[in-house]
Amino acid sequence: MFLKNLTISNNDEIIRDIPFHKGINLIIDETKSENKTDSGNSVGKTTVLRLIDFCLDGKGENIFKDPEFKDSNLKIENFLKENNIIITLTLVEDLDNEKSEKIIIQRNFLSRKNKIQKINNKSFTDTDFSNELKKLIFKTEVEQPTFKQLKSKNIRDEKNKLVNTIRVLPQNVITDVTYEALHLFWFGIDVDNSKDKLVRDKNLETRLQSRLRKENNLPAINQSLIIINKEIEELLIKKNNFNLNDKFESDLSNLNKIKSEININSQEISRLELRKELIIESKKDLEKDFSNIDTQQIKRMYEKAKTFIPNIQKTFEETLTFHNEMIQQKILFITEEIPELERRMIQLRRDLKILLLNEAKLSEKLNKSGAVEDLQKIIDELNSYYEKKGNFEEQKKLWESSNKNLEILNNKIKSINENIYSKDQIIQDRIAEFNTYFSDISNRLDGAHSLLSAENMDGVYKFKISGFDNPGTGSKKSQMASFDLAYIKFADELNIPCLHFILQDQIENVHSNQITNLLTDIVNEVNCQYVLSVLKDKLPNDLNTNDYEILSLSQDNKLFKV
Repeated sequence: MFLKNLTISNNDEIIRDIPFHKGINLIIDETKSENKTDSGNSVGKTTVLRLIDFCLDGKGENIFKDPEFKDSNLKIENFLKENNIIITLTLVEDLDNEKSEKIIIQRNFLSRKNKIQKINNKSFTDTDFSNELKKLIFKTEVEQPTFKQLKSKNIRDEKNKLVNTIRVLPQNVITDVTYEALHLFWFGIDVDNSKDKLVRDKNLETRLQSRLRKENNLPAINQSLIIINKEIEELLIKKNNFNLNDKFESDLSNLNKIKSEININSQEISRLELRKELIIESKKDLEKDFSNIDTQQIKRMYEKAKTFIPNIQKTFEETLTFHNEMIQQKILFITEEIPELERRMIQLRRDLKILLLNEAKLSEKLNKSGAVEDLQKIIDELNSYYEKKGNFEEQKKLWESSNKNLEILNNKIKSINENIYSKDQIIQDRIAEFNTYFSDISNRLDGAHSLLSAENMDGVYKFKISGFDNPGTGSKKSQMASFDLAYIKFADELNIPCLHFILQDQIENVHSNQITNLLTDIVNEVNCQYVLSVLKDKLPNDLNTNDYEILSLSQDNKLFKV
């Protein structure tokens, strides 16, 4: 899919209609850098990229909120909401064919009944909106990767996507299995959607066993049960030597039955409490990952720094928010079981209270029946051993259940891994084909033959780029450009559905010779659109931008004209 145009409008007028074409598309900020006292996106060049991302299921808050300190630009926020500004993005299958398939996406910044979220004039809920875009653009309905994950490398406007070439998802909340699914999907290889959940379940089971091991291990439990059963057997022989009336025997039998039920009930409560503790422990571990930083203090530092470095970037808080939001979603997922656990524990405690009352009544009745002291001593010892036996049997049950669960999980993961690994030759062949484009473009752009590789480590494919020795910021940007352009050529060759546009911010860090080479030579060889937001005075002096410019902004001509 290509970008055809982006429209900013309200009910009465079109504020901006930005057309796109093949090749380089420049969004130019005419402000001179030495006069740019308002660092960052003061005229709206980066906002254009964020509006496209907003239409592609982005949150959109970064359009009117400071990405670092999360202070709202009330002027812009009120303008967008009070005027019911509608953003319309049109995608097209083929820019050269007027009859080719189009996707028209419309969104506004209002909520609830006033919210506009349409695809081809049909309204969608948040979840269905994302799924519909994935189906239309990537021609797939698989659960993983998500649409937001699939679009991530094509919209390089956030810190993690500006410093990482292929690990472009929010940091600290994404597993290697998540990246495996994403990277293999890039190369036309589907991964079983259940693998990520299976790995998470396995990790939870492993943590459970670590907790159990602190109390006892399974061999020690089995040995303890052998000794306990032997002691019980000997005590039962002694008990049976006493001559008792039938009523006493019946009451004693009922008492032992109740004690057994009390033990089972207590163990089940303990098991549920342990499960709840593990979940809460996992929740606390995740909450430790929340980045609680004194942003006001850092803001003051940045204000001071801006007097020395006018072009200082402000992406820290934006990354912080995405990071915390992803962790919050994960916390909600792992804690959804807690209400049901608590409900079951309440019921079990009620049952336990009744059992304890019945136990007390029977014990008092038996004490009044004149039981022989020696017999009572034997009974007490038996009860003690039965209690120990119950505790050990419950631990054994937990161990055996956990071992069985781990075996099932490992077998399922192994089966999925074997299925993926059976495609190893296809994976390696496709990476080799991709590298013919990647190596060529990177060499022409940066003088280095970059290569992508994928190694199956512990059942998970991990992708890596080699060929750079501690690249600087400029080299990293050229590596990203090489990768993104090479991928589109590769995807077209294998007919893998993809986005044929790349949105790139902060291209100024690339050397001027590389920018010229990229803009005047390499991009034109790829069936794509390369959309750059850039300060004009950061472009090479000898570069004629007239053929590439799609929008020119300045302090007197800002994006929203407010």
